[in-house]
Amino acid sequence: MIRAFVALGALALALFLGIWIGGHPDNLPGPFQNALIETELGPAESAGDQAAGVIERKYFRPTDPGEVTNSSIRGMVARLRNQYDDRFSHYFDPDQLQQFNESIDGSFSGVGMSVGEVGKRGLRVGFVFKGSPADQAGLRTGDVIVSADGESIKGESADLAVARIKGPAGTEVILGVKVQGEGRPKQFELTREEIRVPITSNRVREVDGTKLGYVRLTTFSNGASRSLRHAVNQARKKGAQGIVIDLRANGGGLLPEAVLTASIFVPEKEVVVETSSRSEGDRVYRAIGGDIGEYPLTVLVDRDTASAAEILAAALQTNIEVPVVGTRTFGKGVFQQVIDLDNGGALDLTVGEFLTADGVSLAGEGLKPDVRAIQPRKATRDLQLDRAFEVLGGEVAAGEPGGNGSGAGGSGSG
Repeated sequence: MIRAFVALGALALALFLGIWIGGHPDNLPGPFQNALIETELGPAESAGDQAAGVIERKYFRPTDPGEVTNSSIRGMVARLRNQYDDRFSHYFDPDQLQQFNESIDGSFSGVGMSVGEVGKRGLRVGFVFKGSPADQAGLRTGDVIVSADGESIKGESADLAVARIKGPAGTEVILGVKVQGEGRPKQFELTREEIRVPITSNRVREVDGTKLGYVRLTTFSNGASRSLRHAVNQARKKGAQGIVIDLRANGGGLLPEAVLTASIFVPEKEVVVETSSRSEGDRVYRAIGGDIGEYPLTVLVDRDTASAAEILAAALQTNIEVPVVGTRTFGKGVFQQVIDLDNGGALDLTVGEFLTADGVSLAGEGLKPDVRAIQPRKATRDLQLDRAFEVLGGEVAAGEPGGNGSGAGGSGSG
């Protein structure tokens, strides 16, 4: 039996929720969902079941059958994770599943930041929303969260770690944080709030006499494509001759929104993304029309650009040769299904992968930028954005009469 989860892309911890939602197409509506639904668990009896029964009856010390079962399942999932370098399959025991469900069922509050995984070290702070509890407490991009309310989250499932940080508005959470990932953890006490995360923001900057637009997209929740189209149109009305689309720290969200946002720029019927699954079959998703035509663009990404955000960036890079600036992306590339187990727990199991328009899997690899741009920890300016505007300026110049290009294309190298 499959548990369908509600997409909560607009929550404060947008990054990992976005990754989780984007990795679970069983959340999707209508025909998107029908192609990707698991129907049964399989045989109830197995050697593992038999072994657990033998241990319970024969082991020379009394055992807790539930703990034996949990350990057995964790071992199986750990083997898959190690053998196939799968960061996303994991097991929720009954208590963990309840905690995770509570964190996404009706909890629209948090501390106002996106987070990304740092191996087994904890969660890296991505984007901190201005005026949020995280911002007021002094948390900054690059800090690493290692504990929540005194309990270590290092090496823990990212989904469960995020669930520990979230909670009802008005409640407190104490985070152990290594500032910029270094030194001994410092304690930050935050009071959770209802967080309204803007899906998009836009502005126009004049660079060397040319008006260039900037649009940030924070999530792929419901309505993201409408919001992005509106932001792009607003920037163009302000005179922007090209636009930087900022997908940094965007953990993704709904697959249909990835297709719809790509359709703003990619010509109708061109392939946006494919899904491939041994058990669920293969599917091709195409742009549905409504593209704005040739228009200079540049996409800005970082290591916390994931899932649906990677799909959009790859579609623009592959289909209309939009230059991608920044660092290699997260490399989500796969999707999971949550399958309830008879013991009250659940498997969150990787069942397939996303492929770019040219059939390349990003799983574990991420999307390689055309122009590499890093953001030094102690930099006082957004150097990645400066570089993106520089590349965009070249795209605009190339598309002008007498230039060498044609607008929203170009190799973007430089």
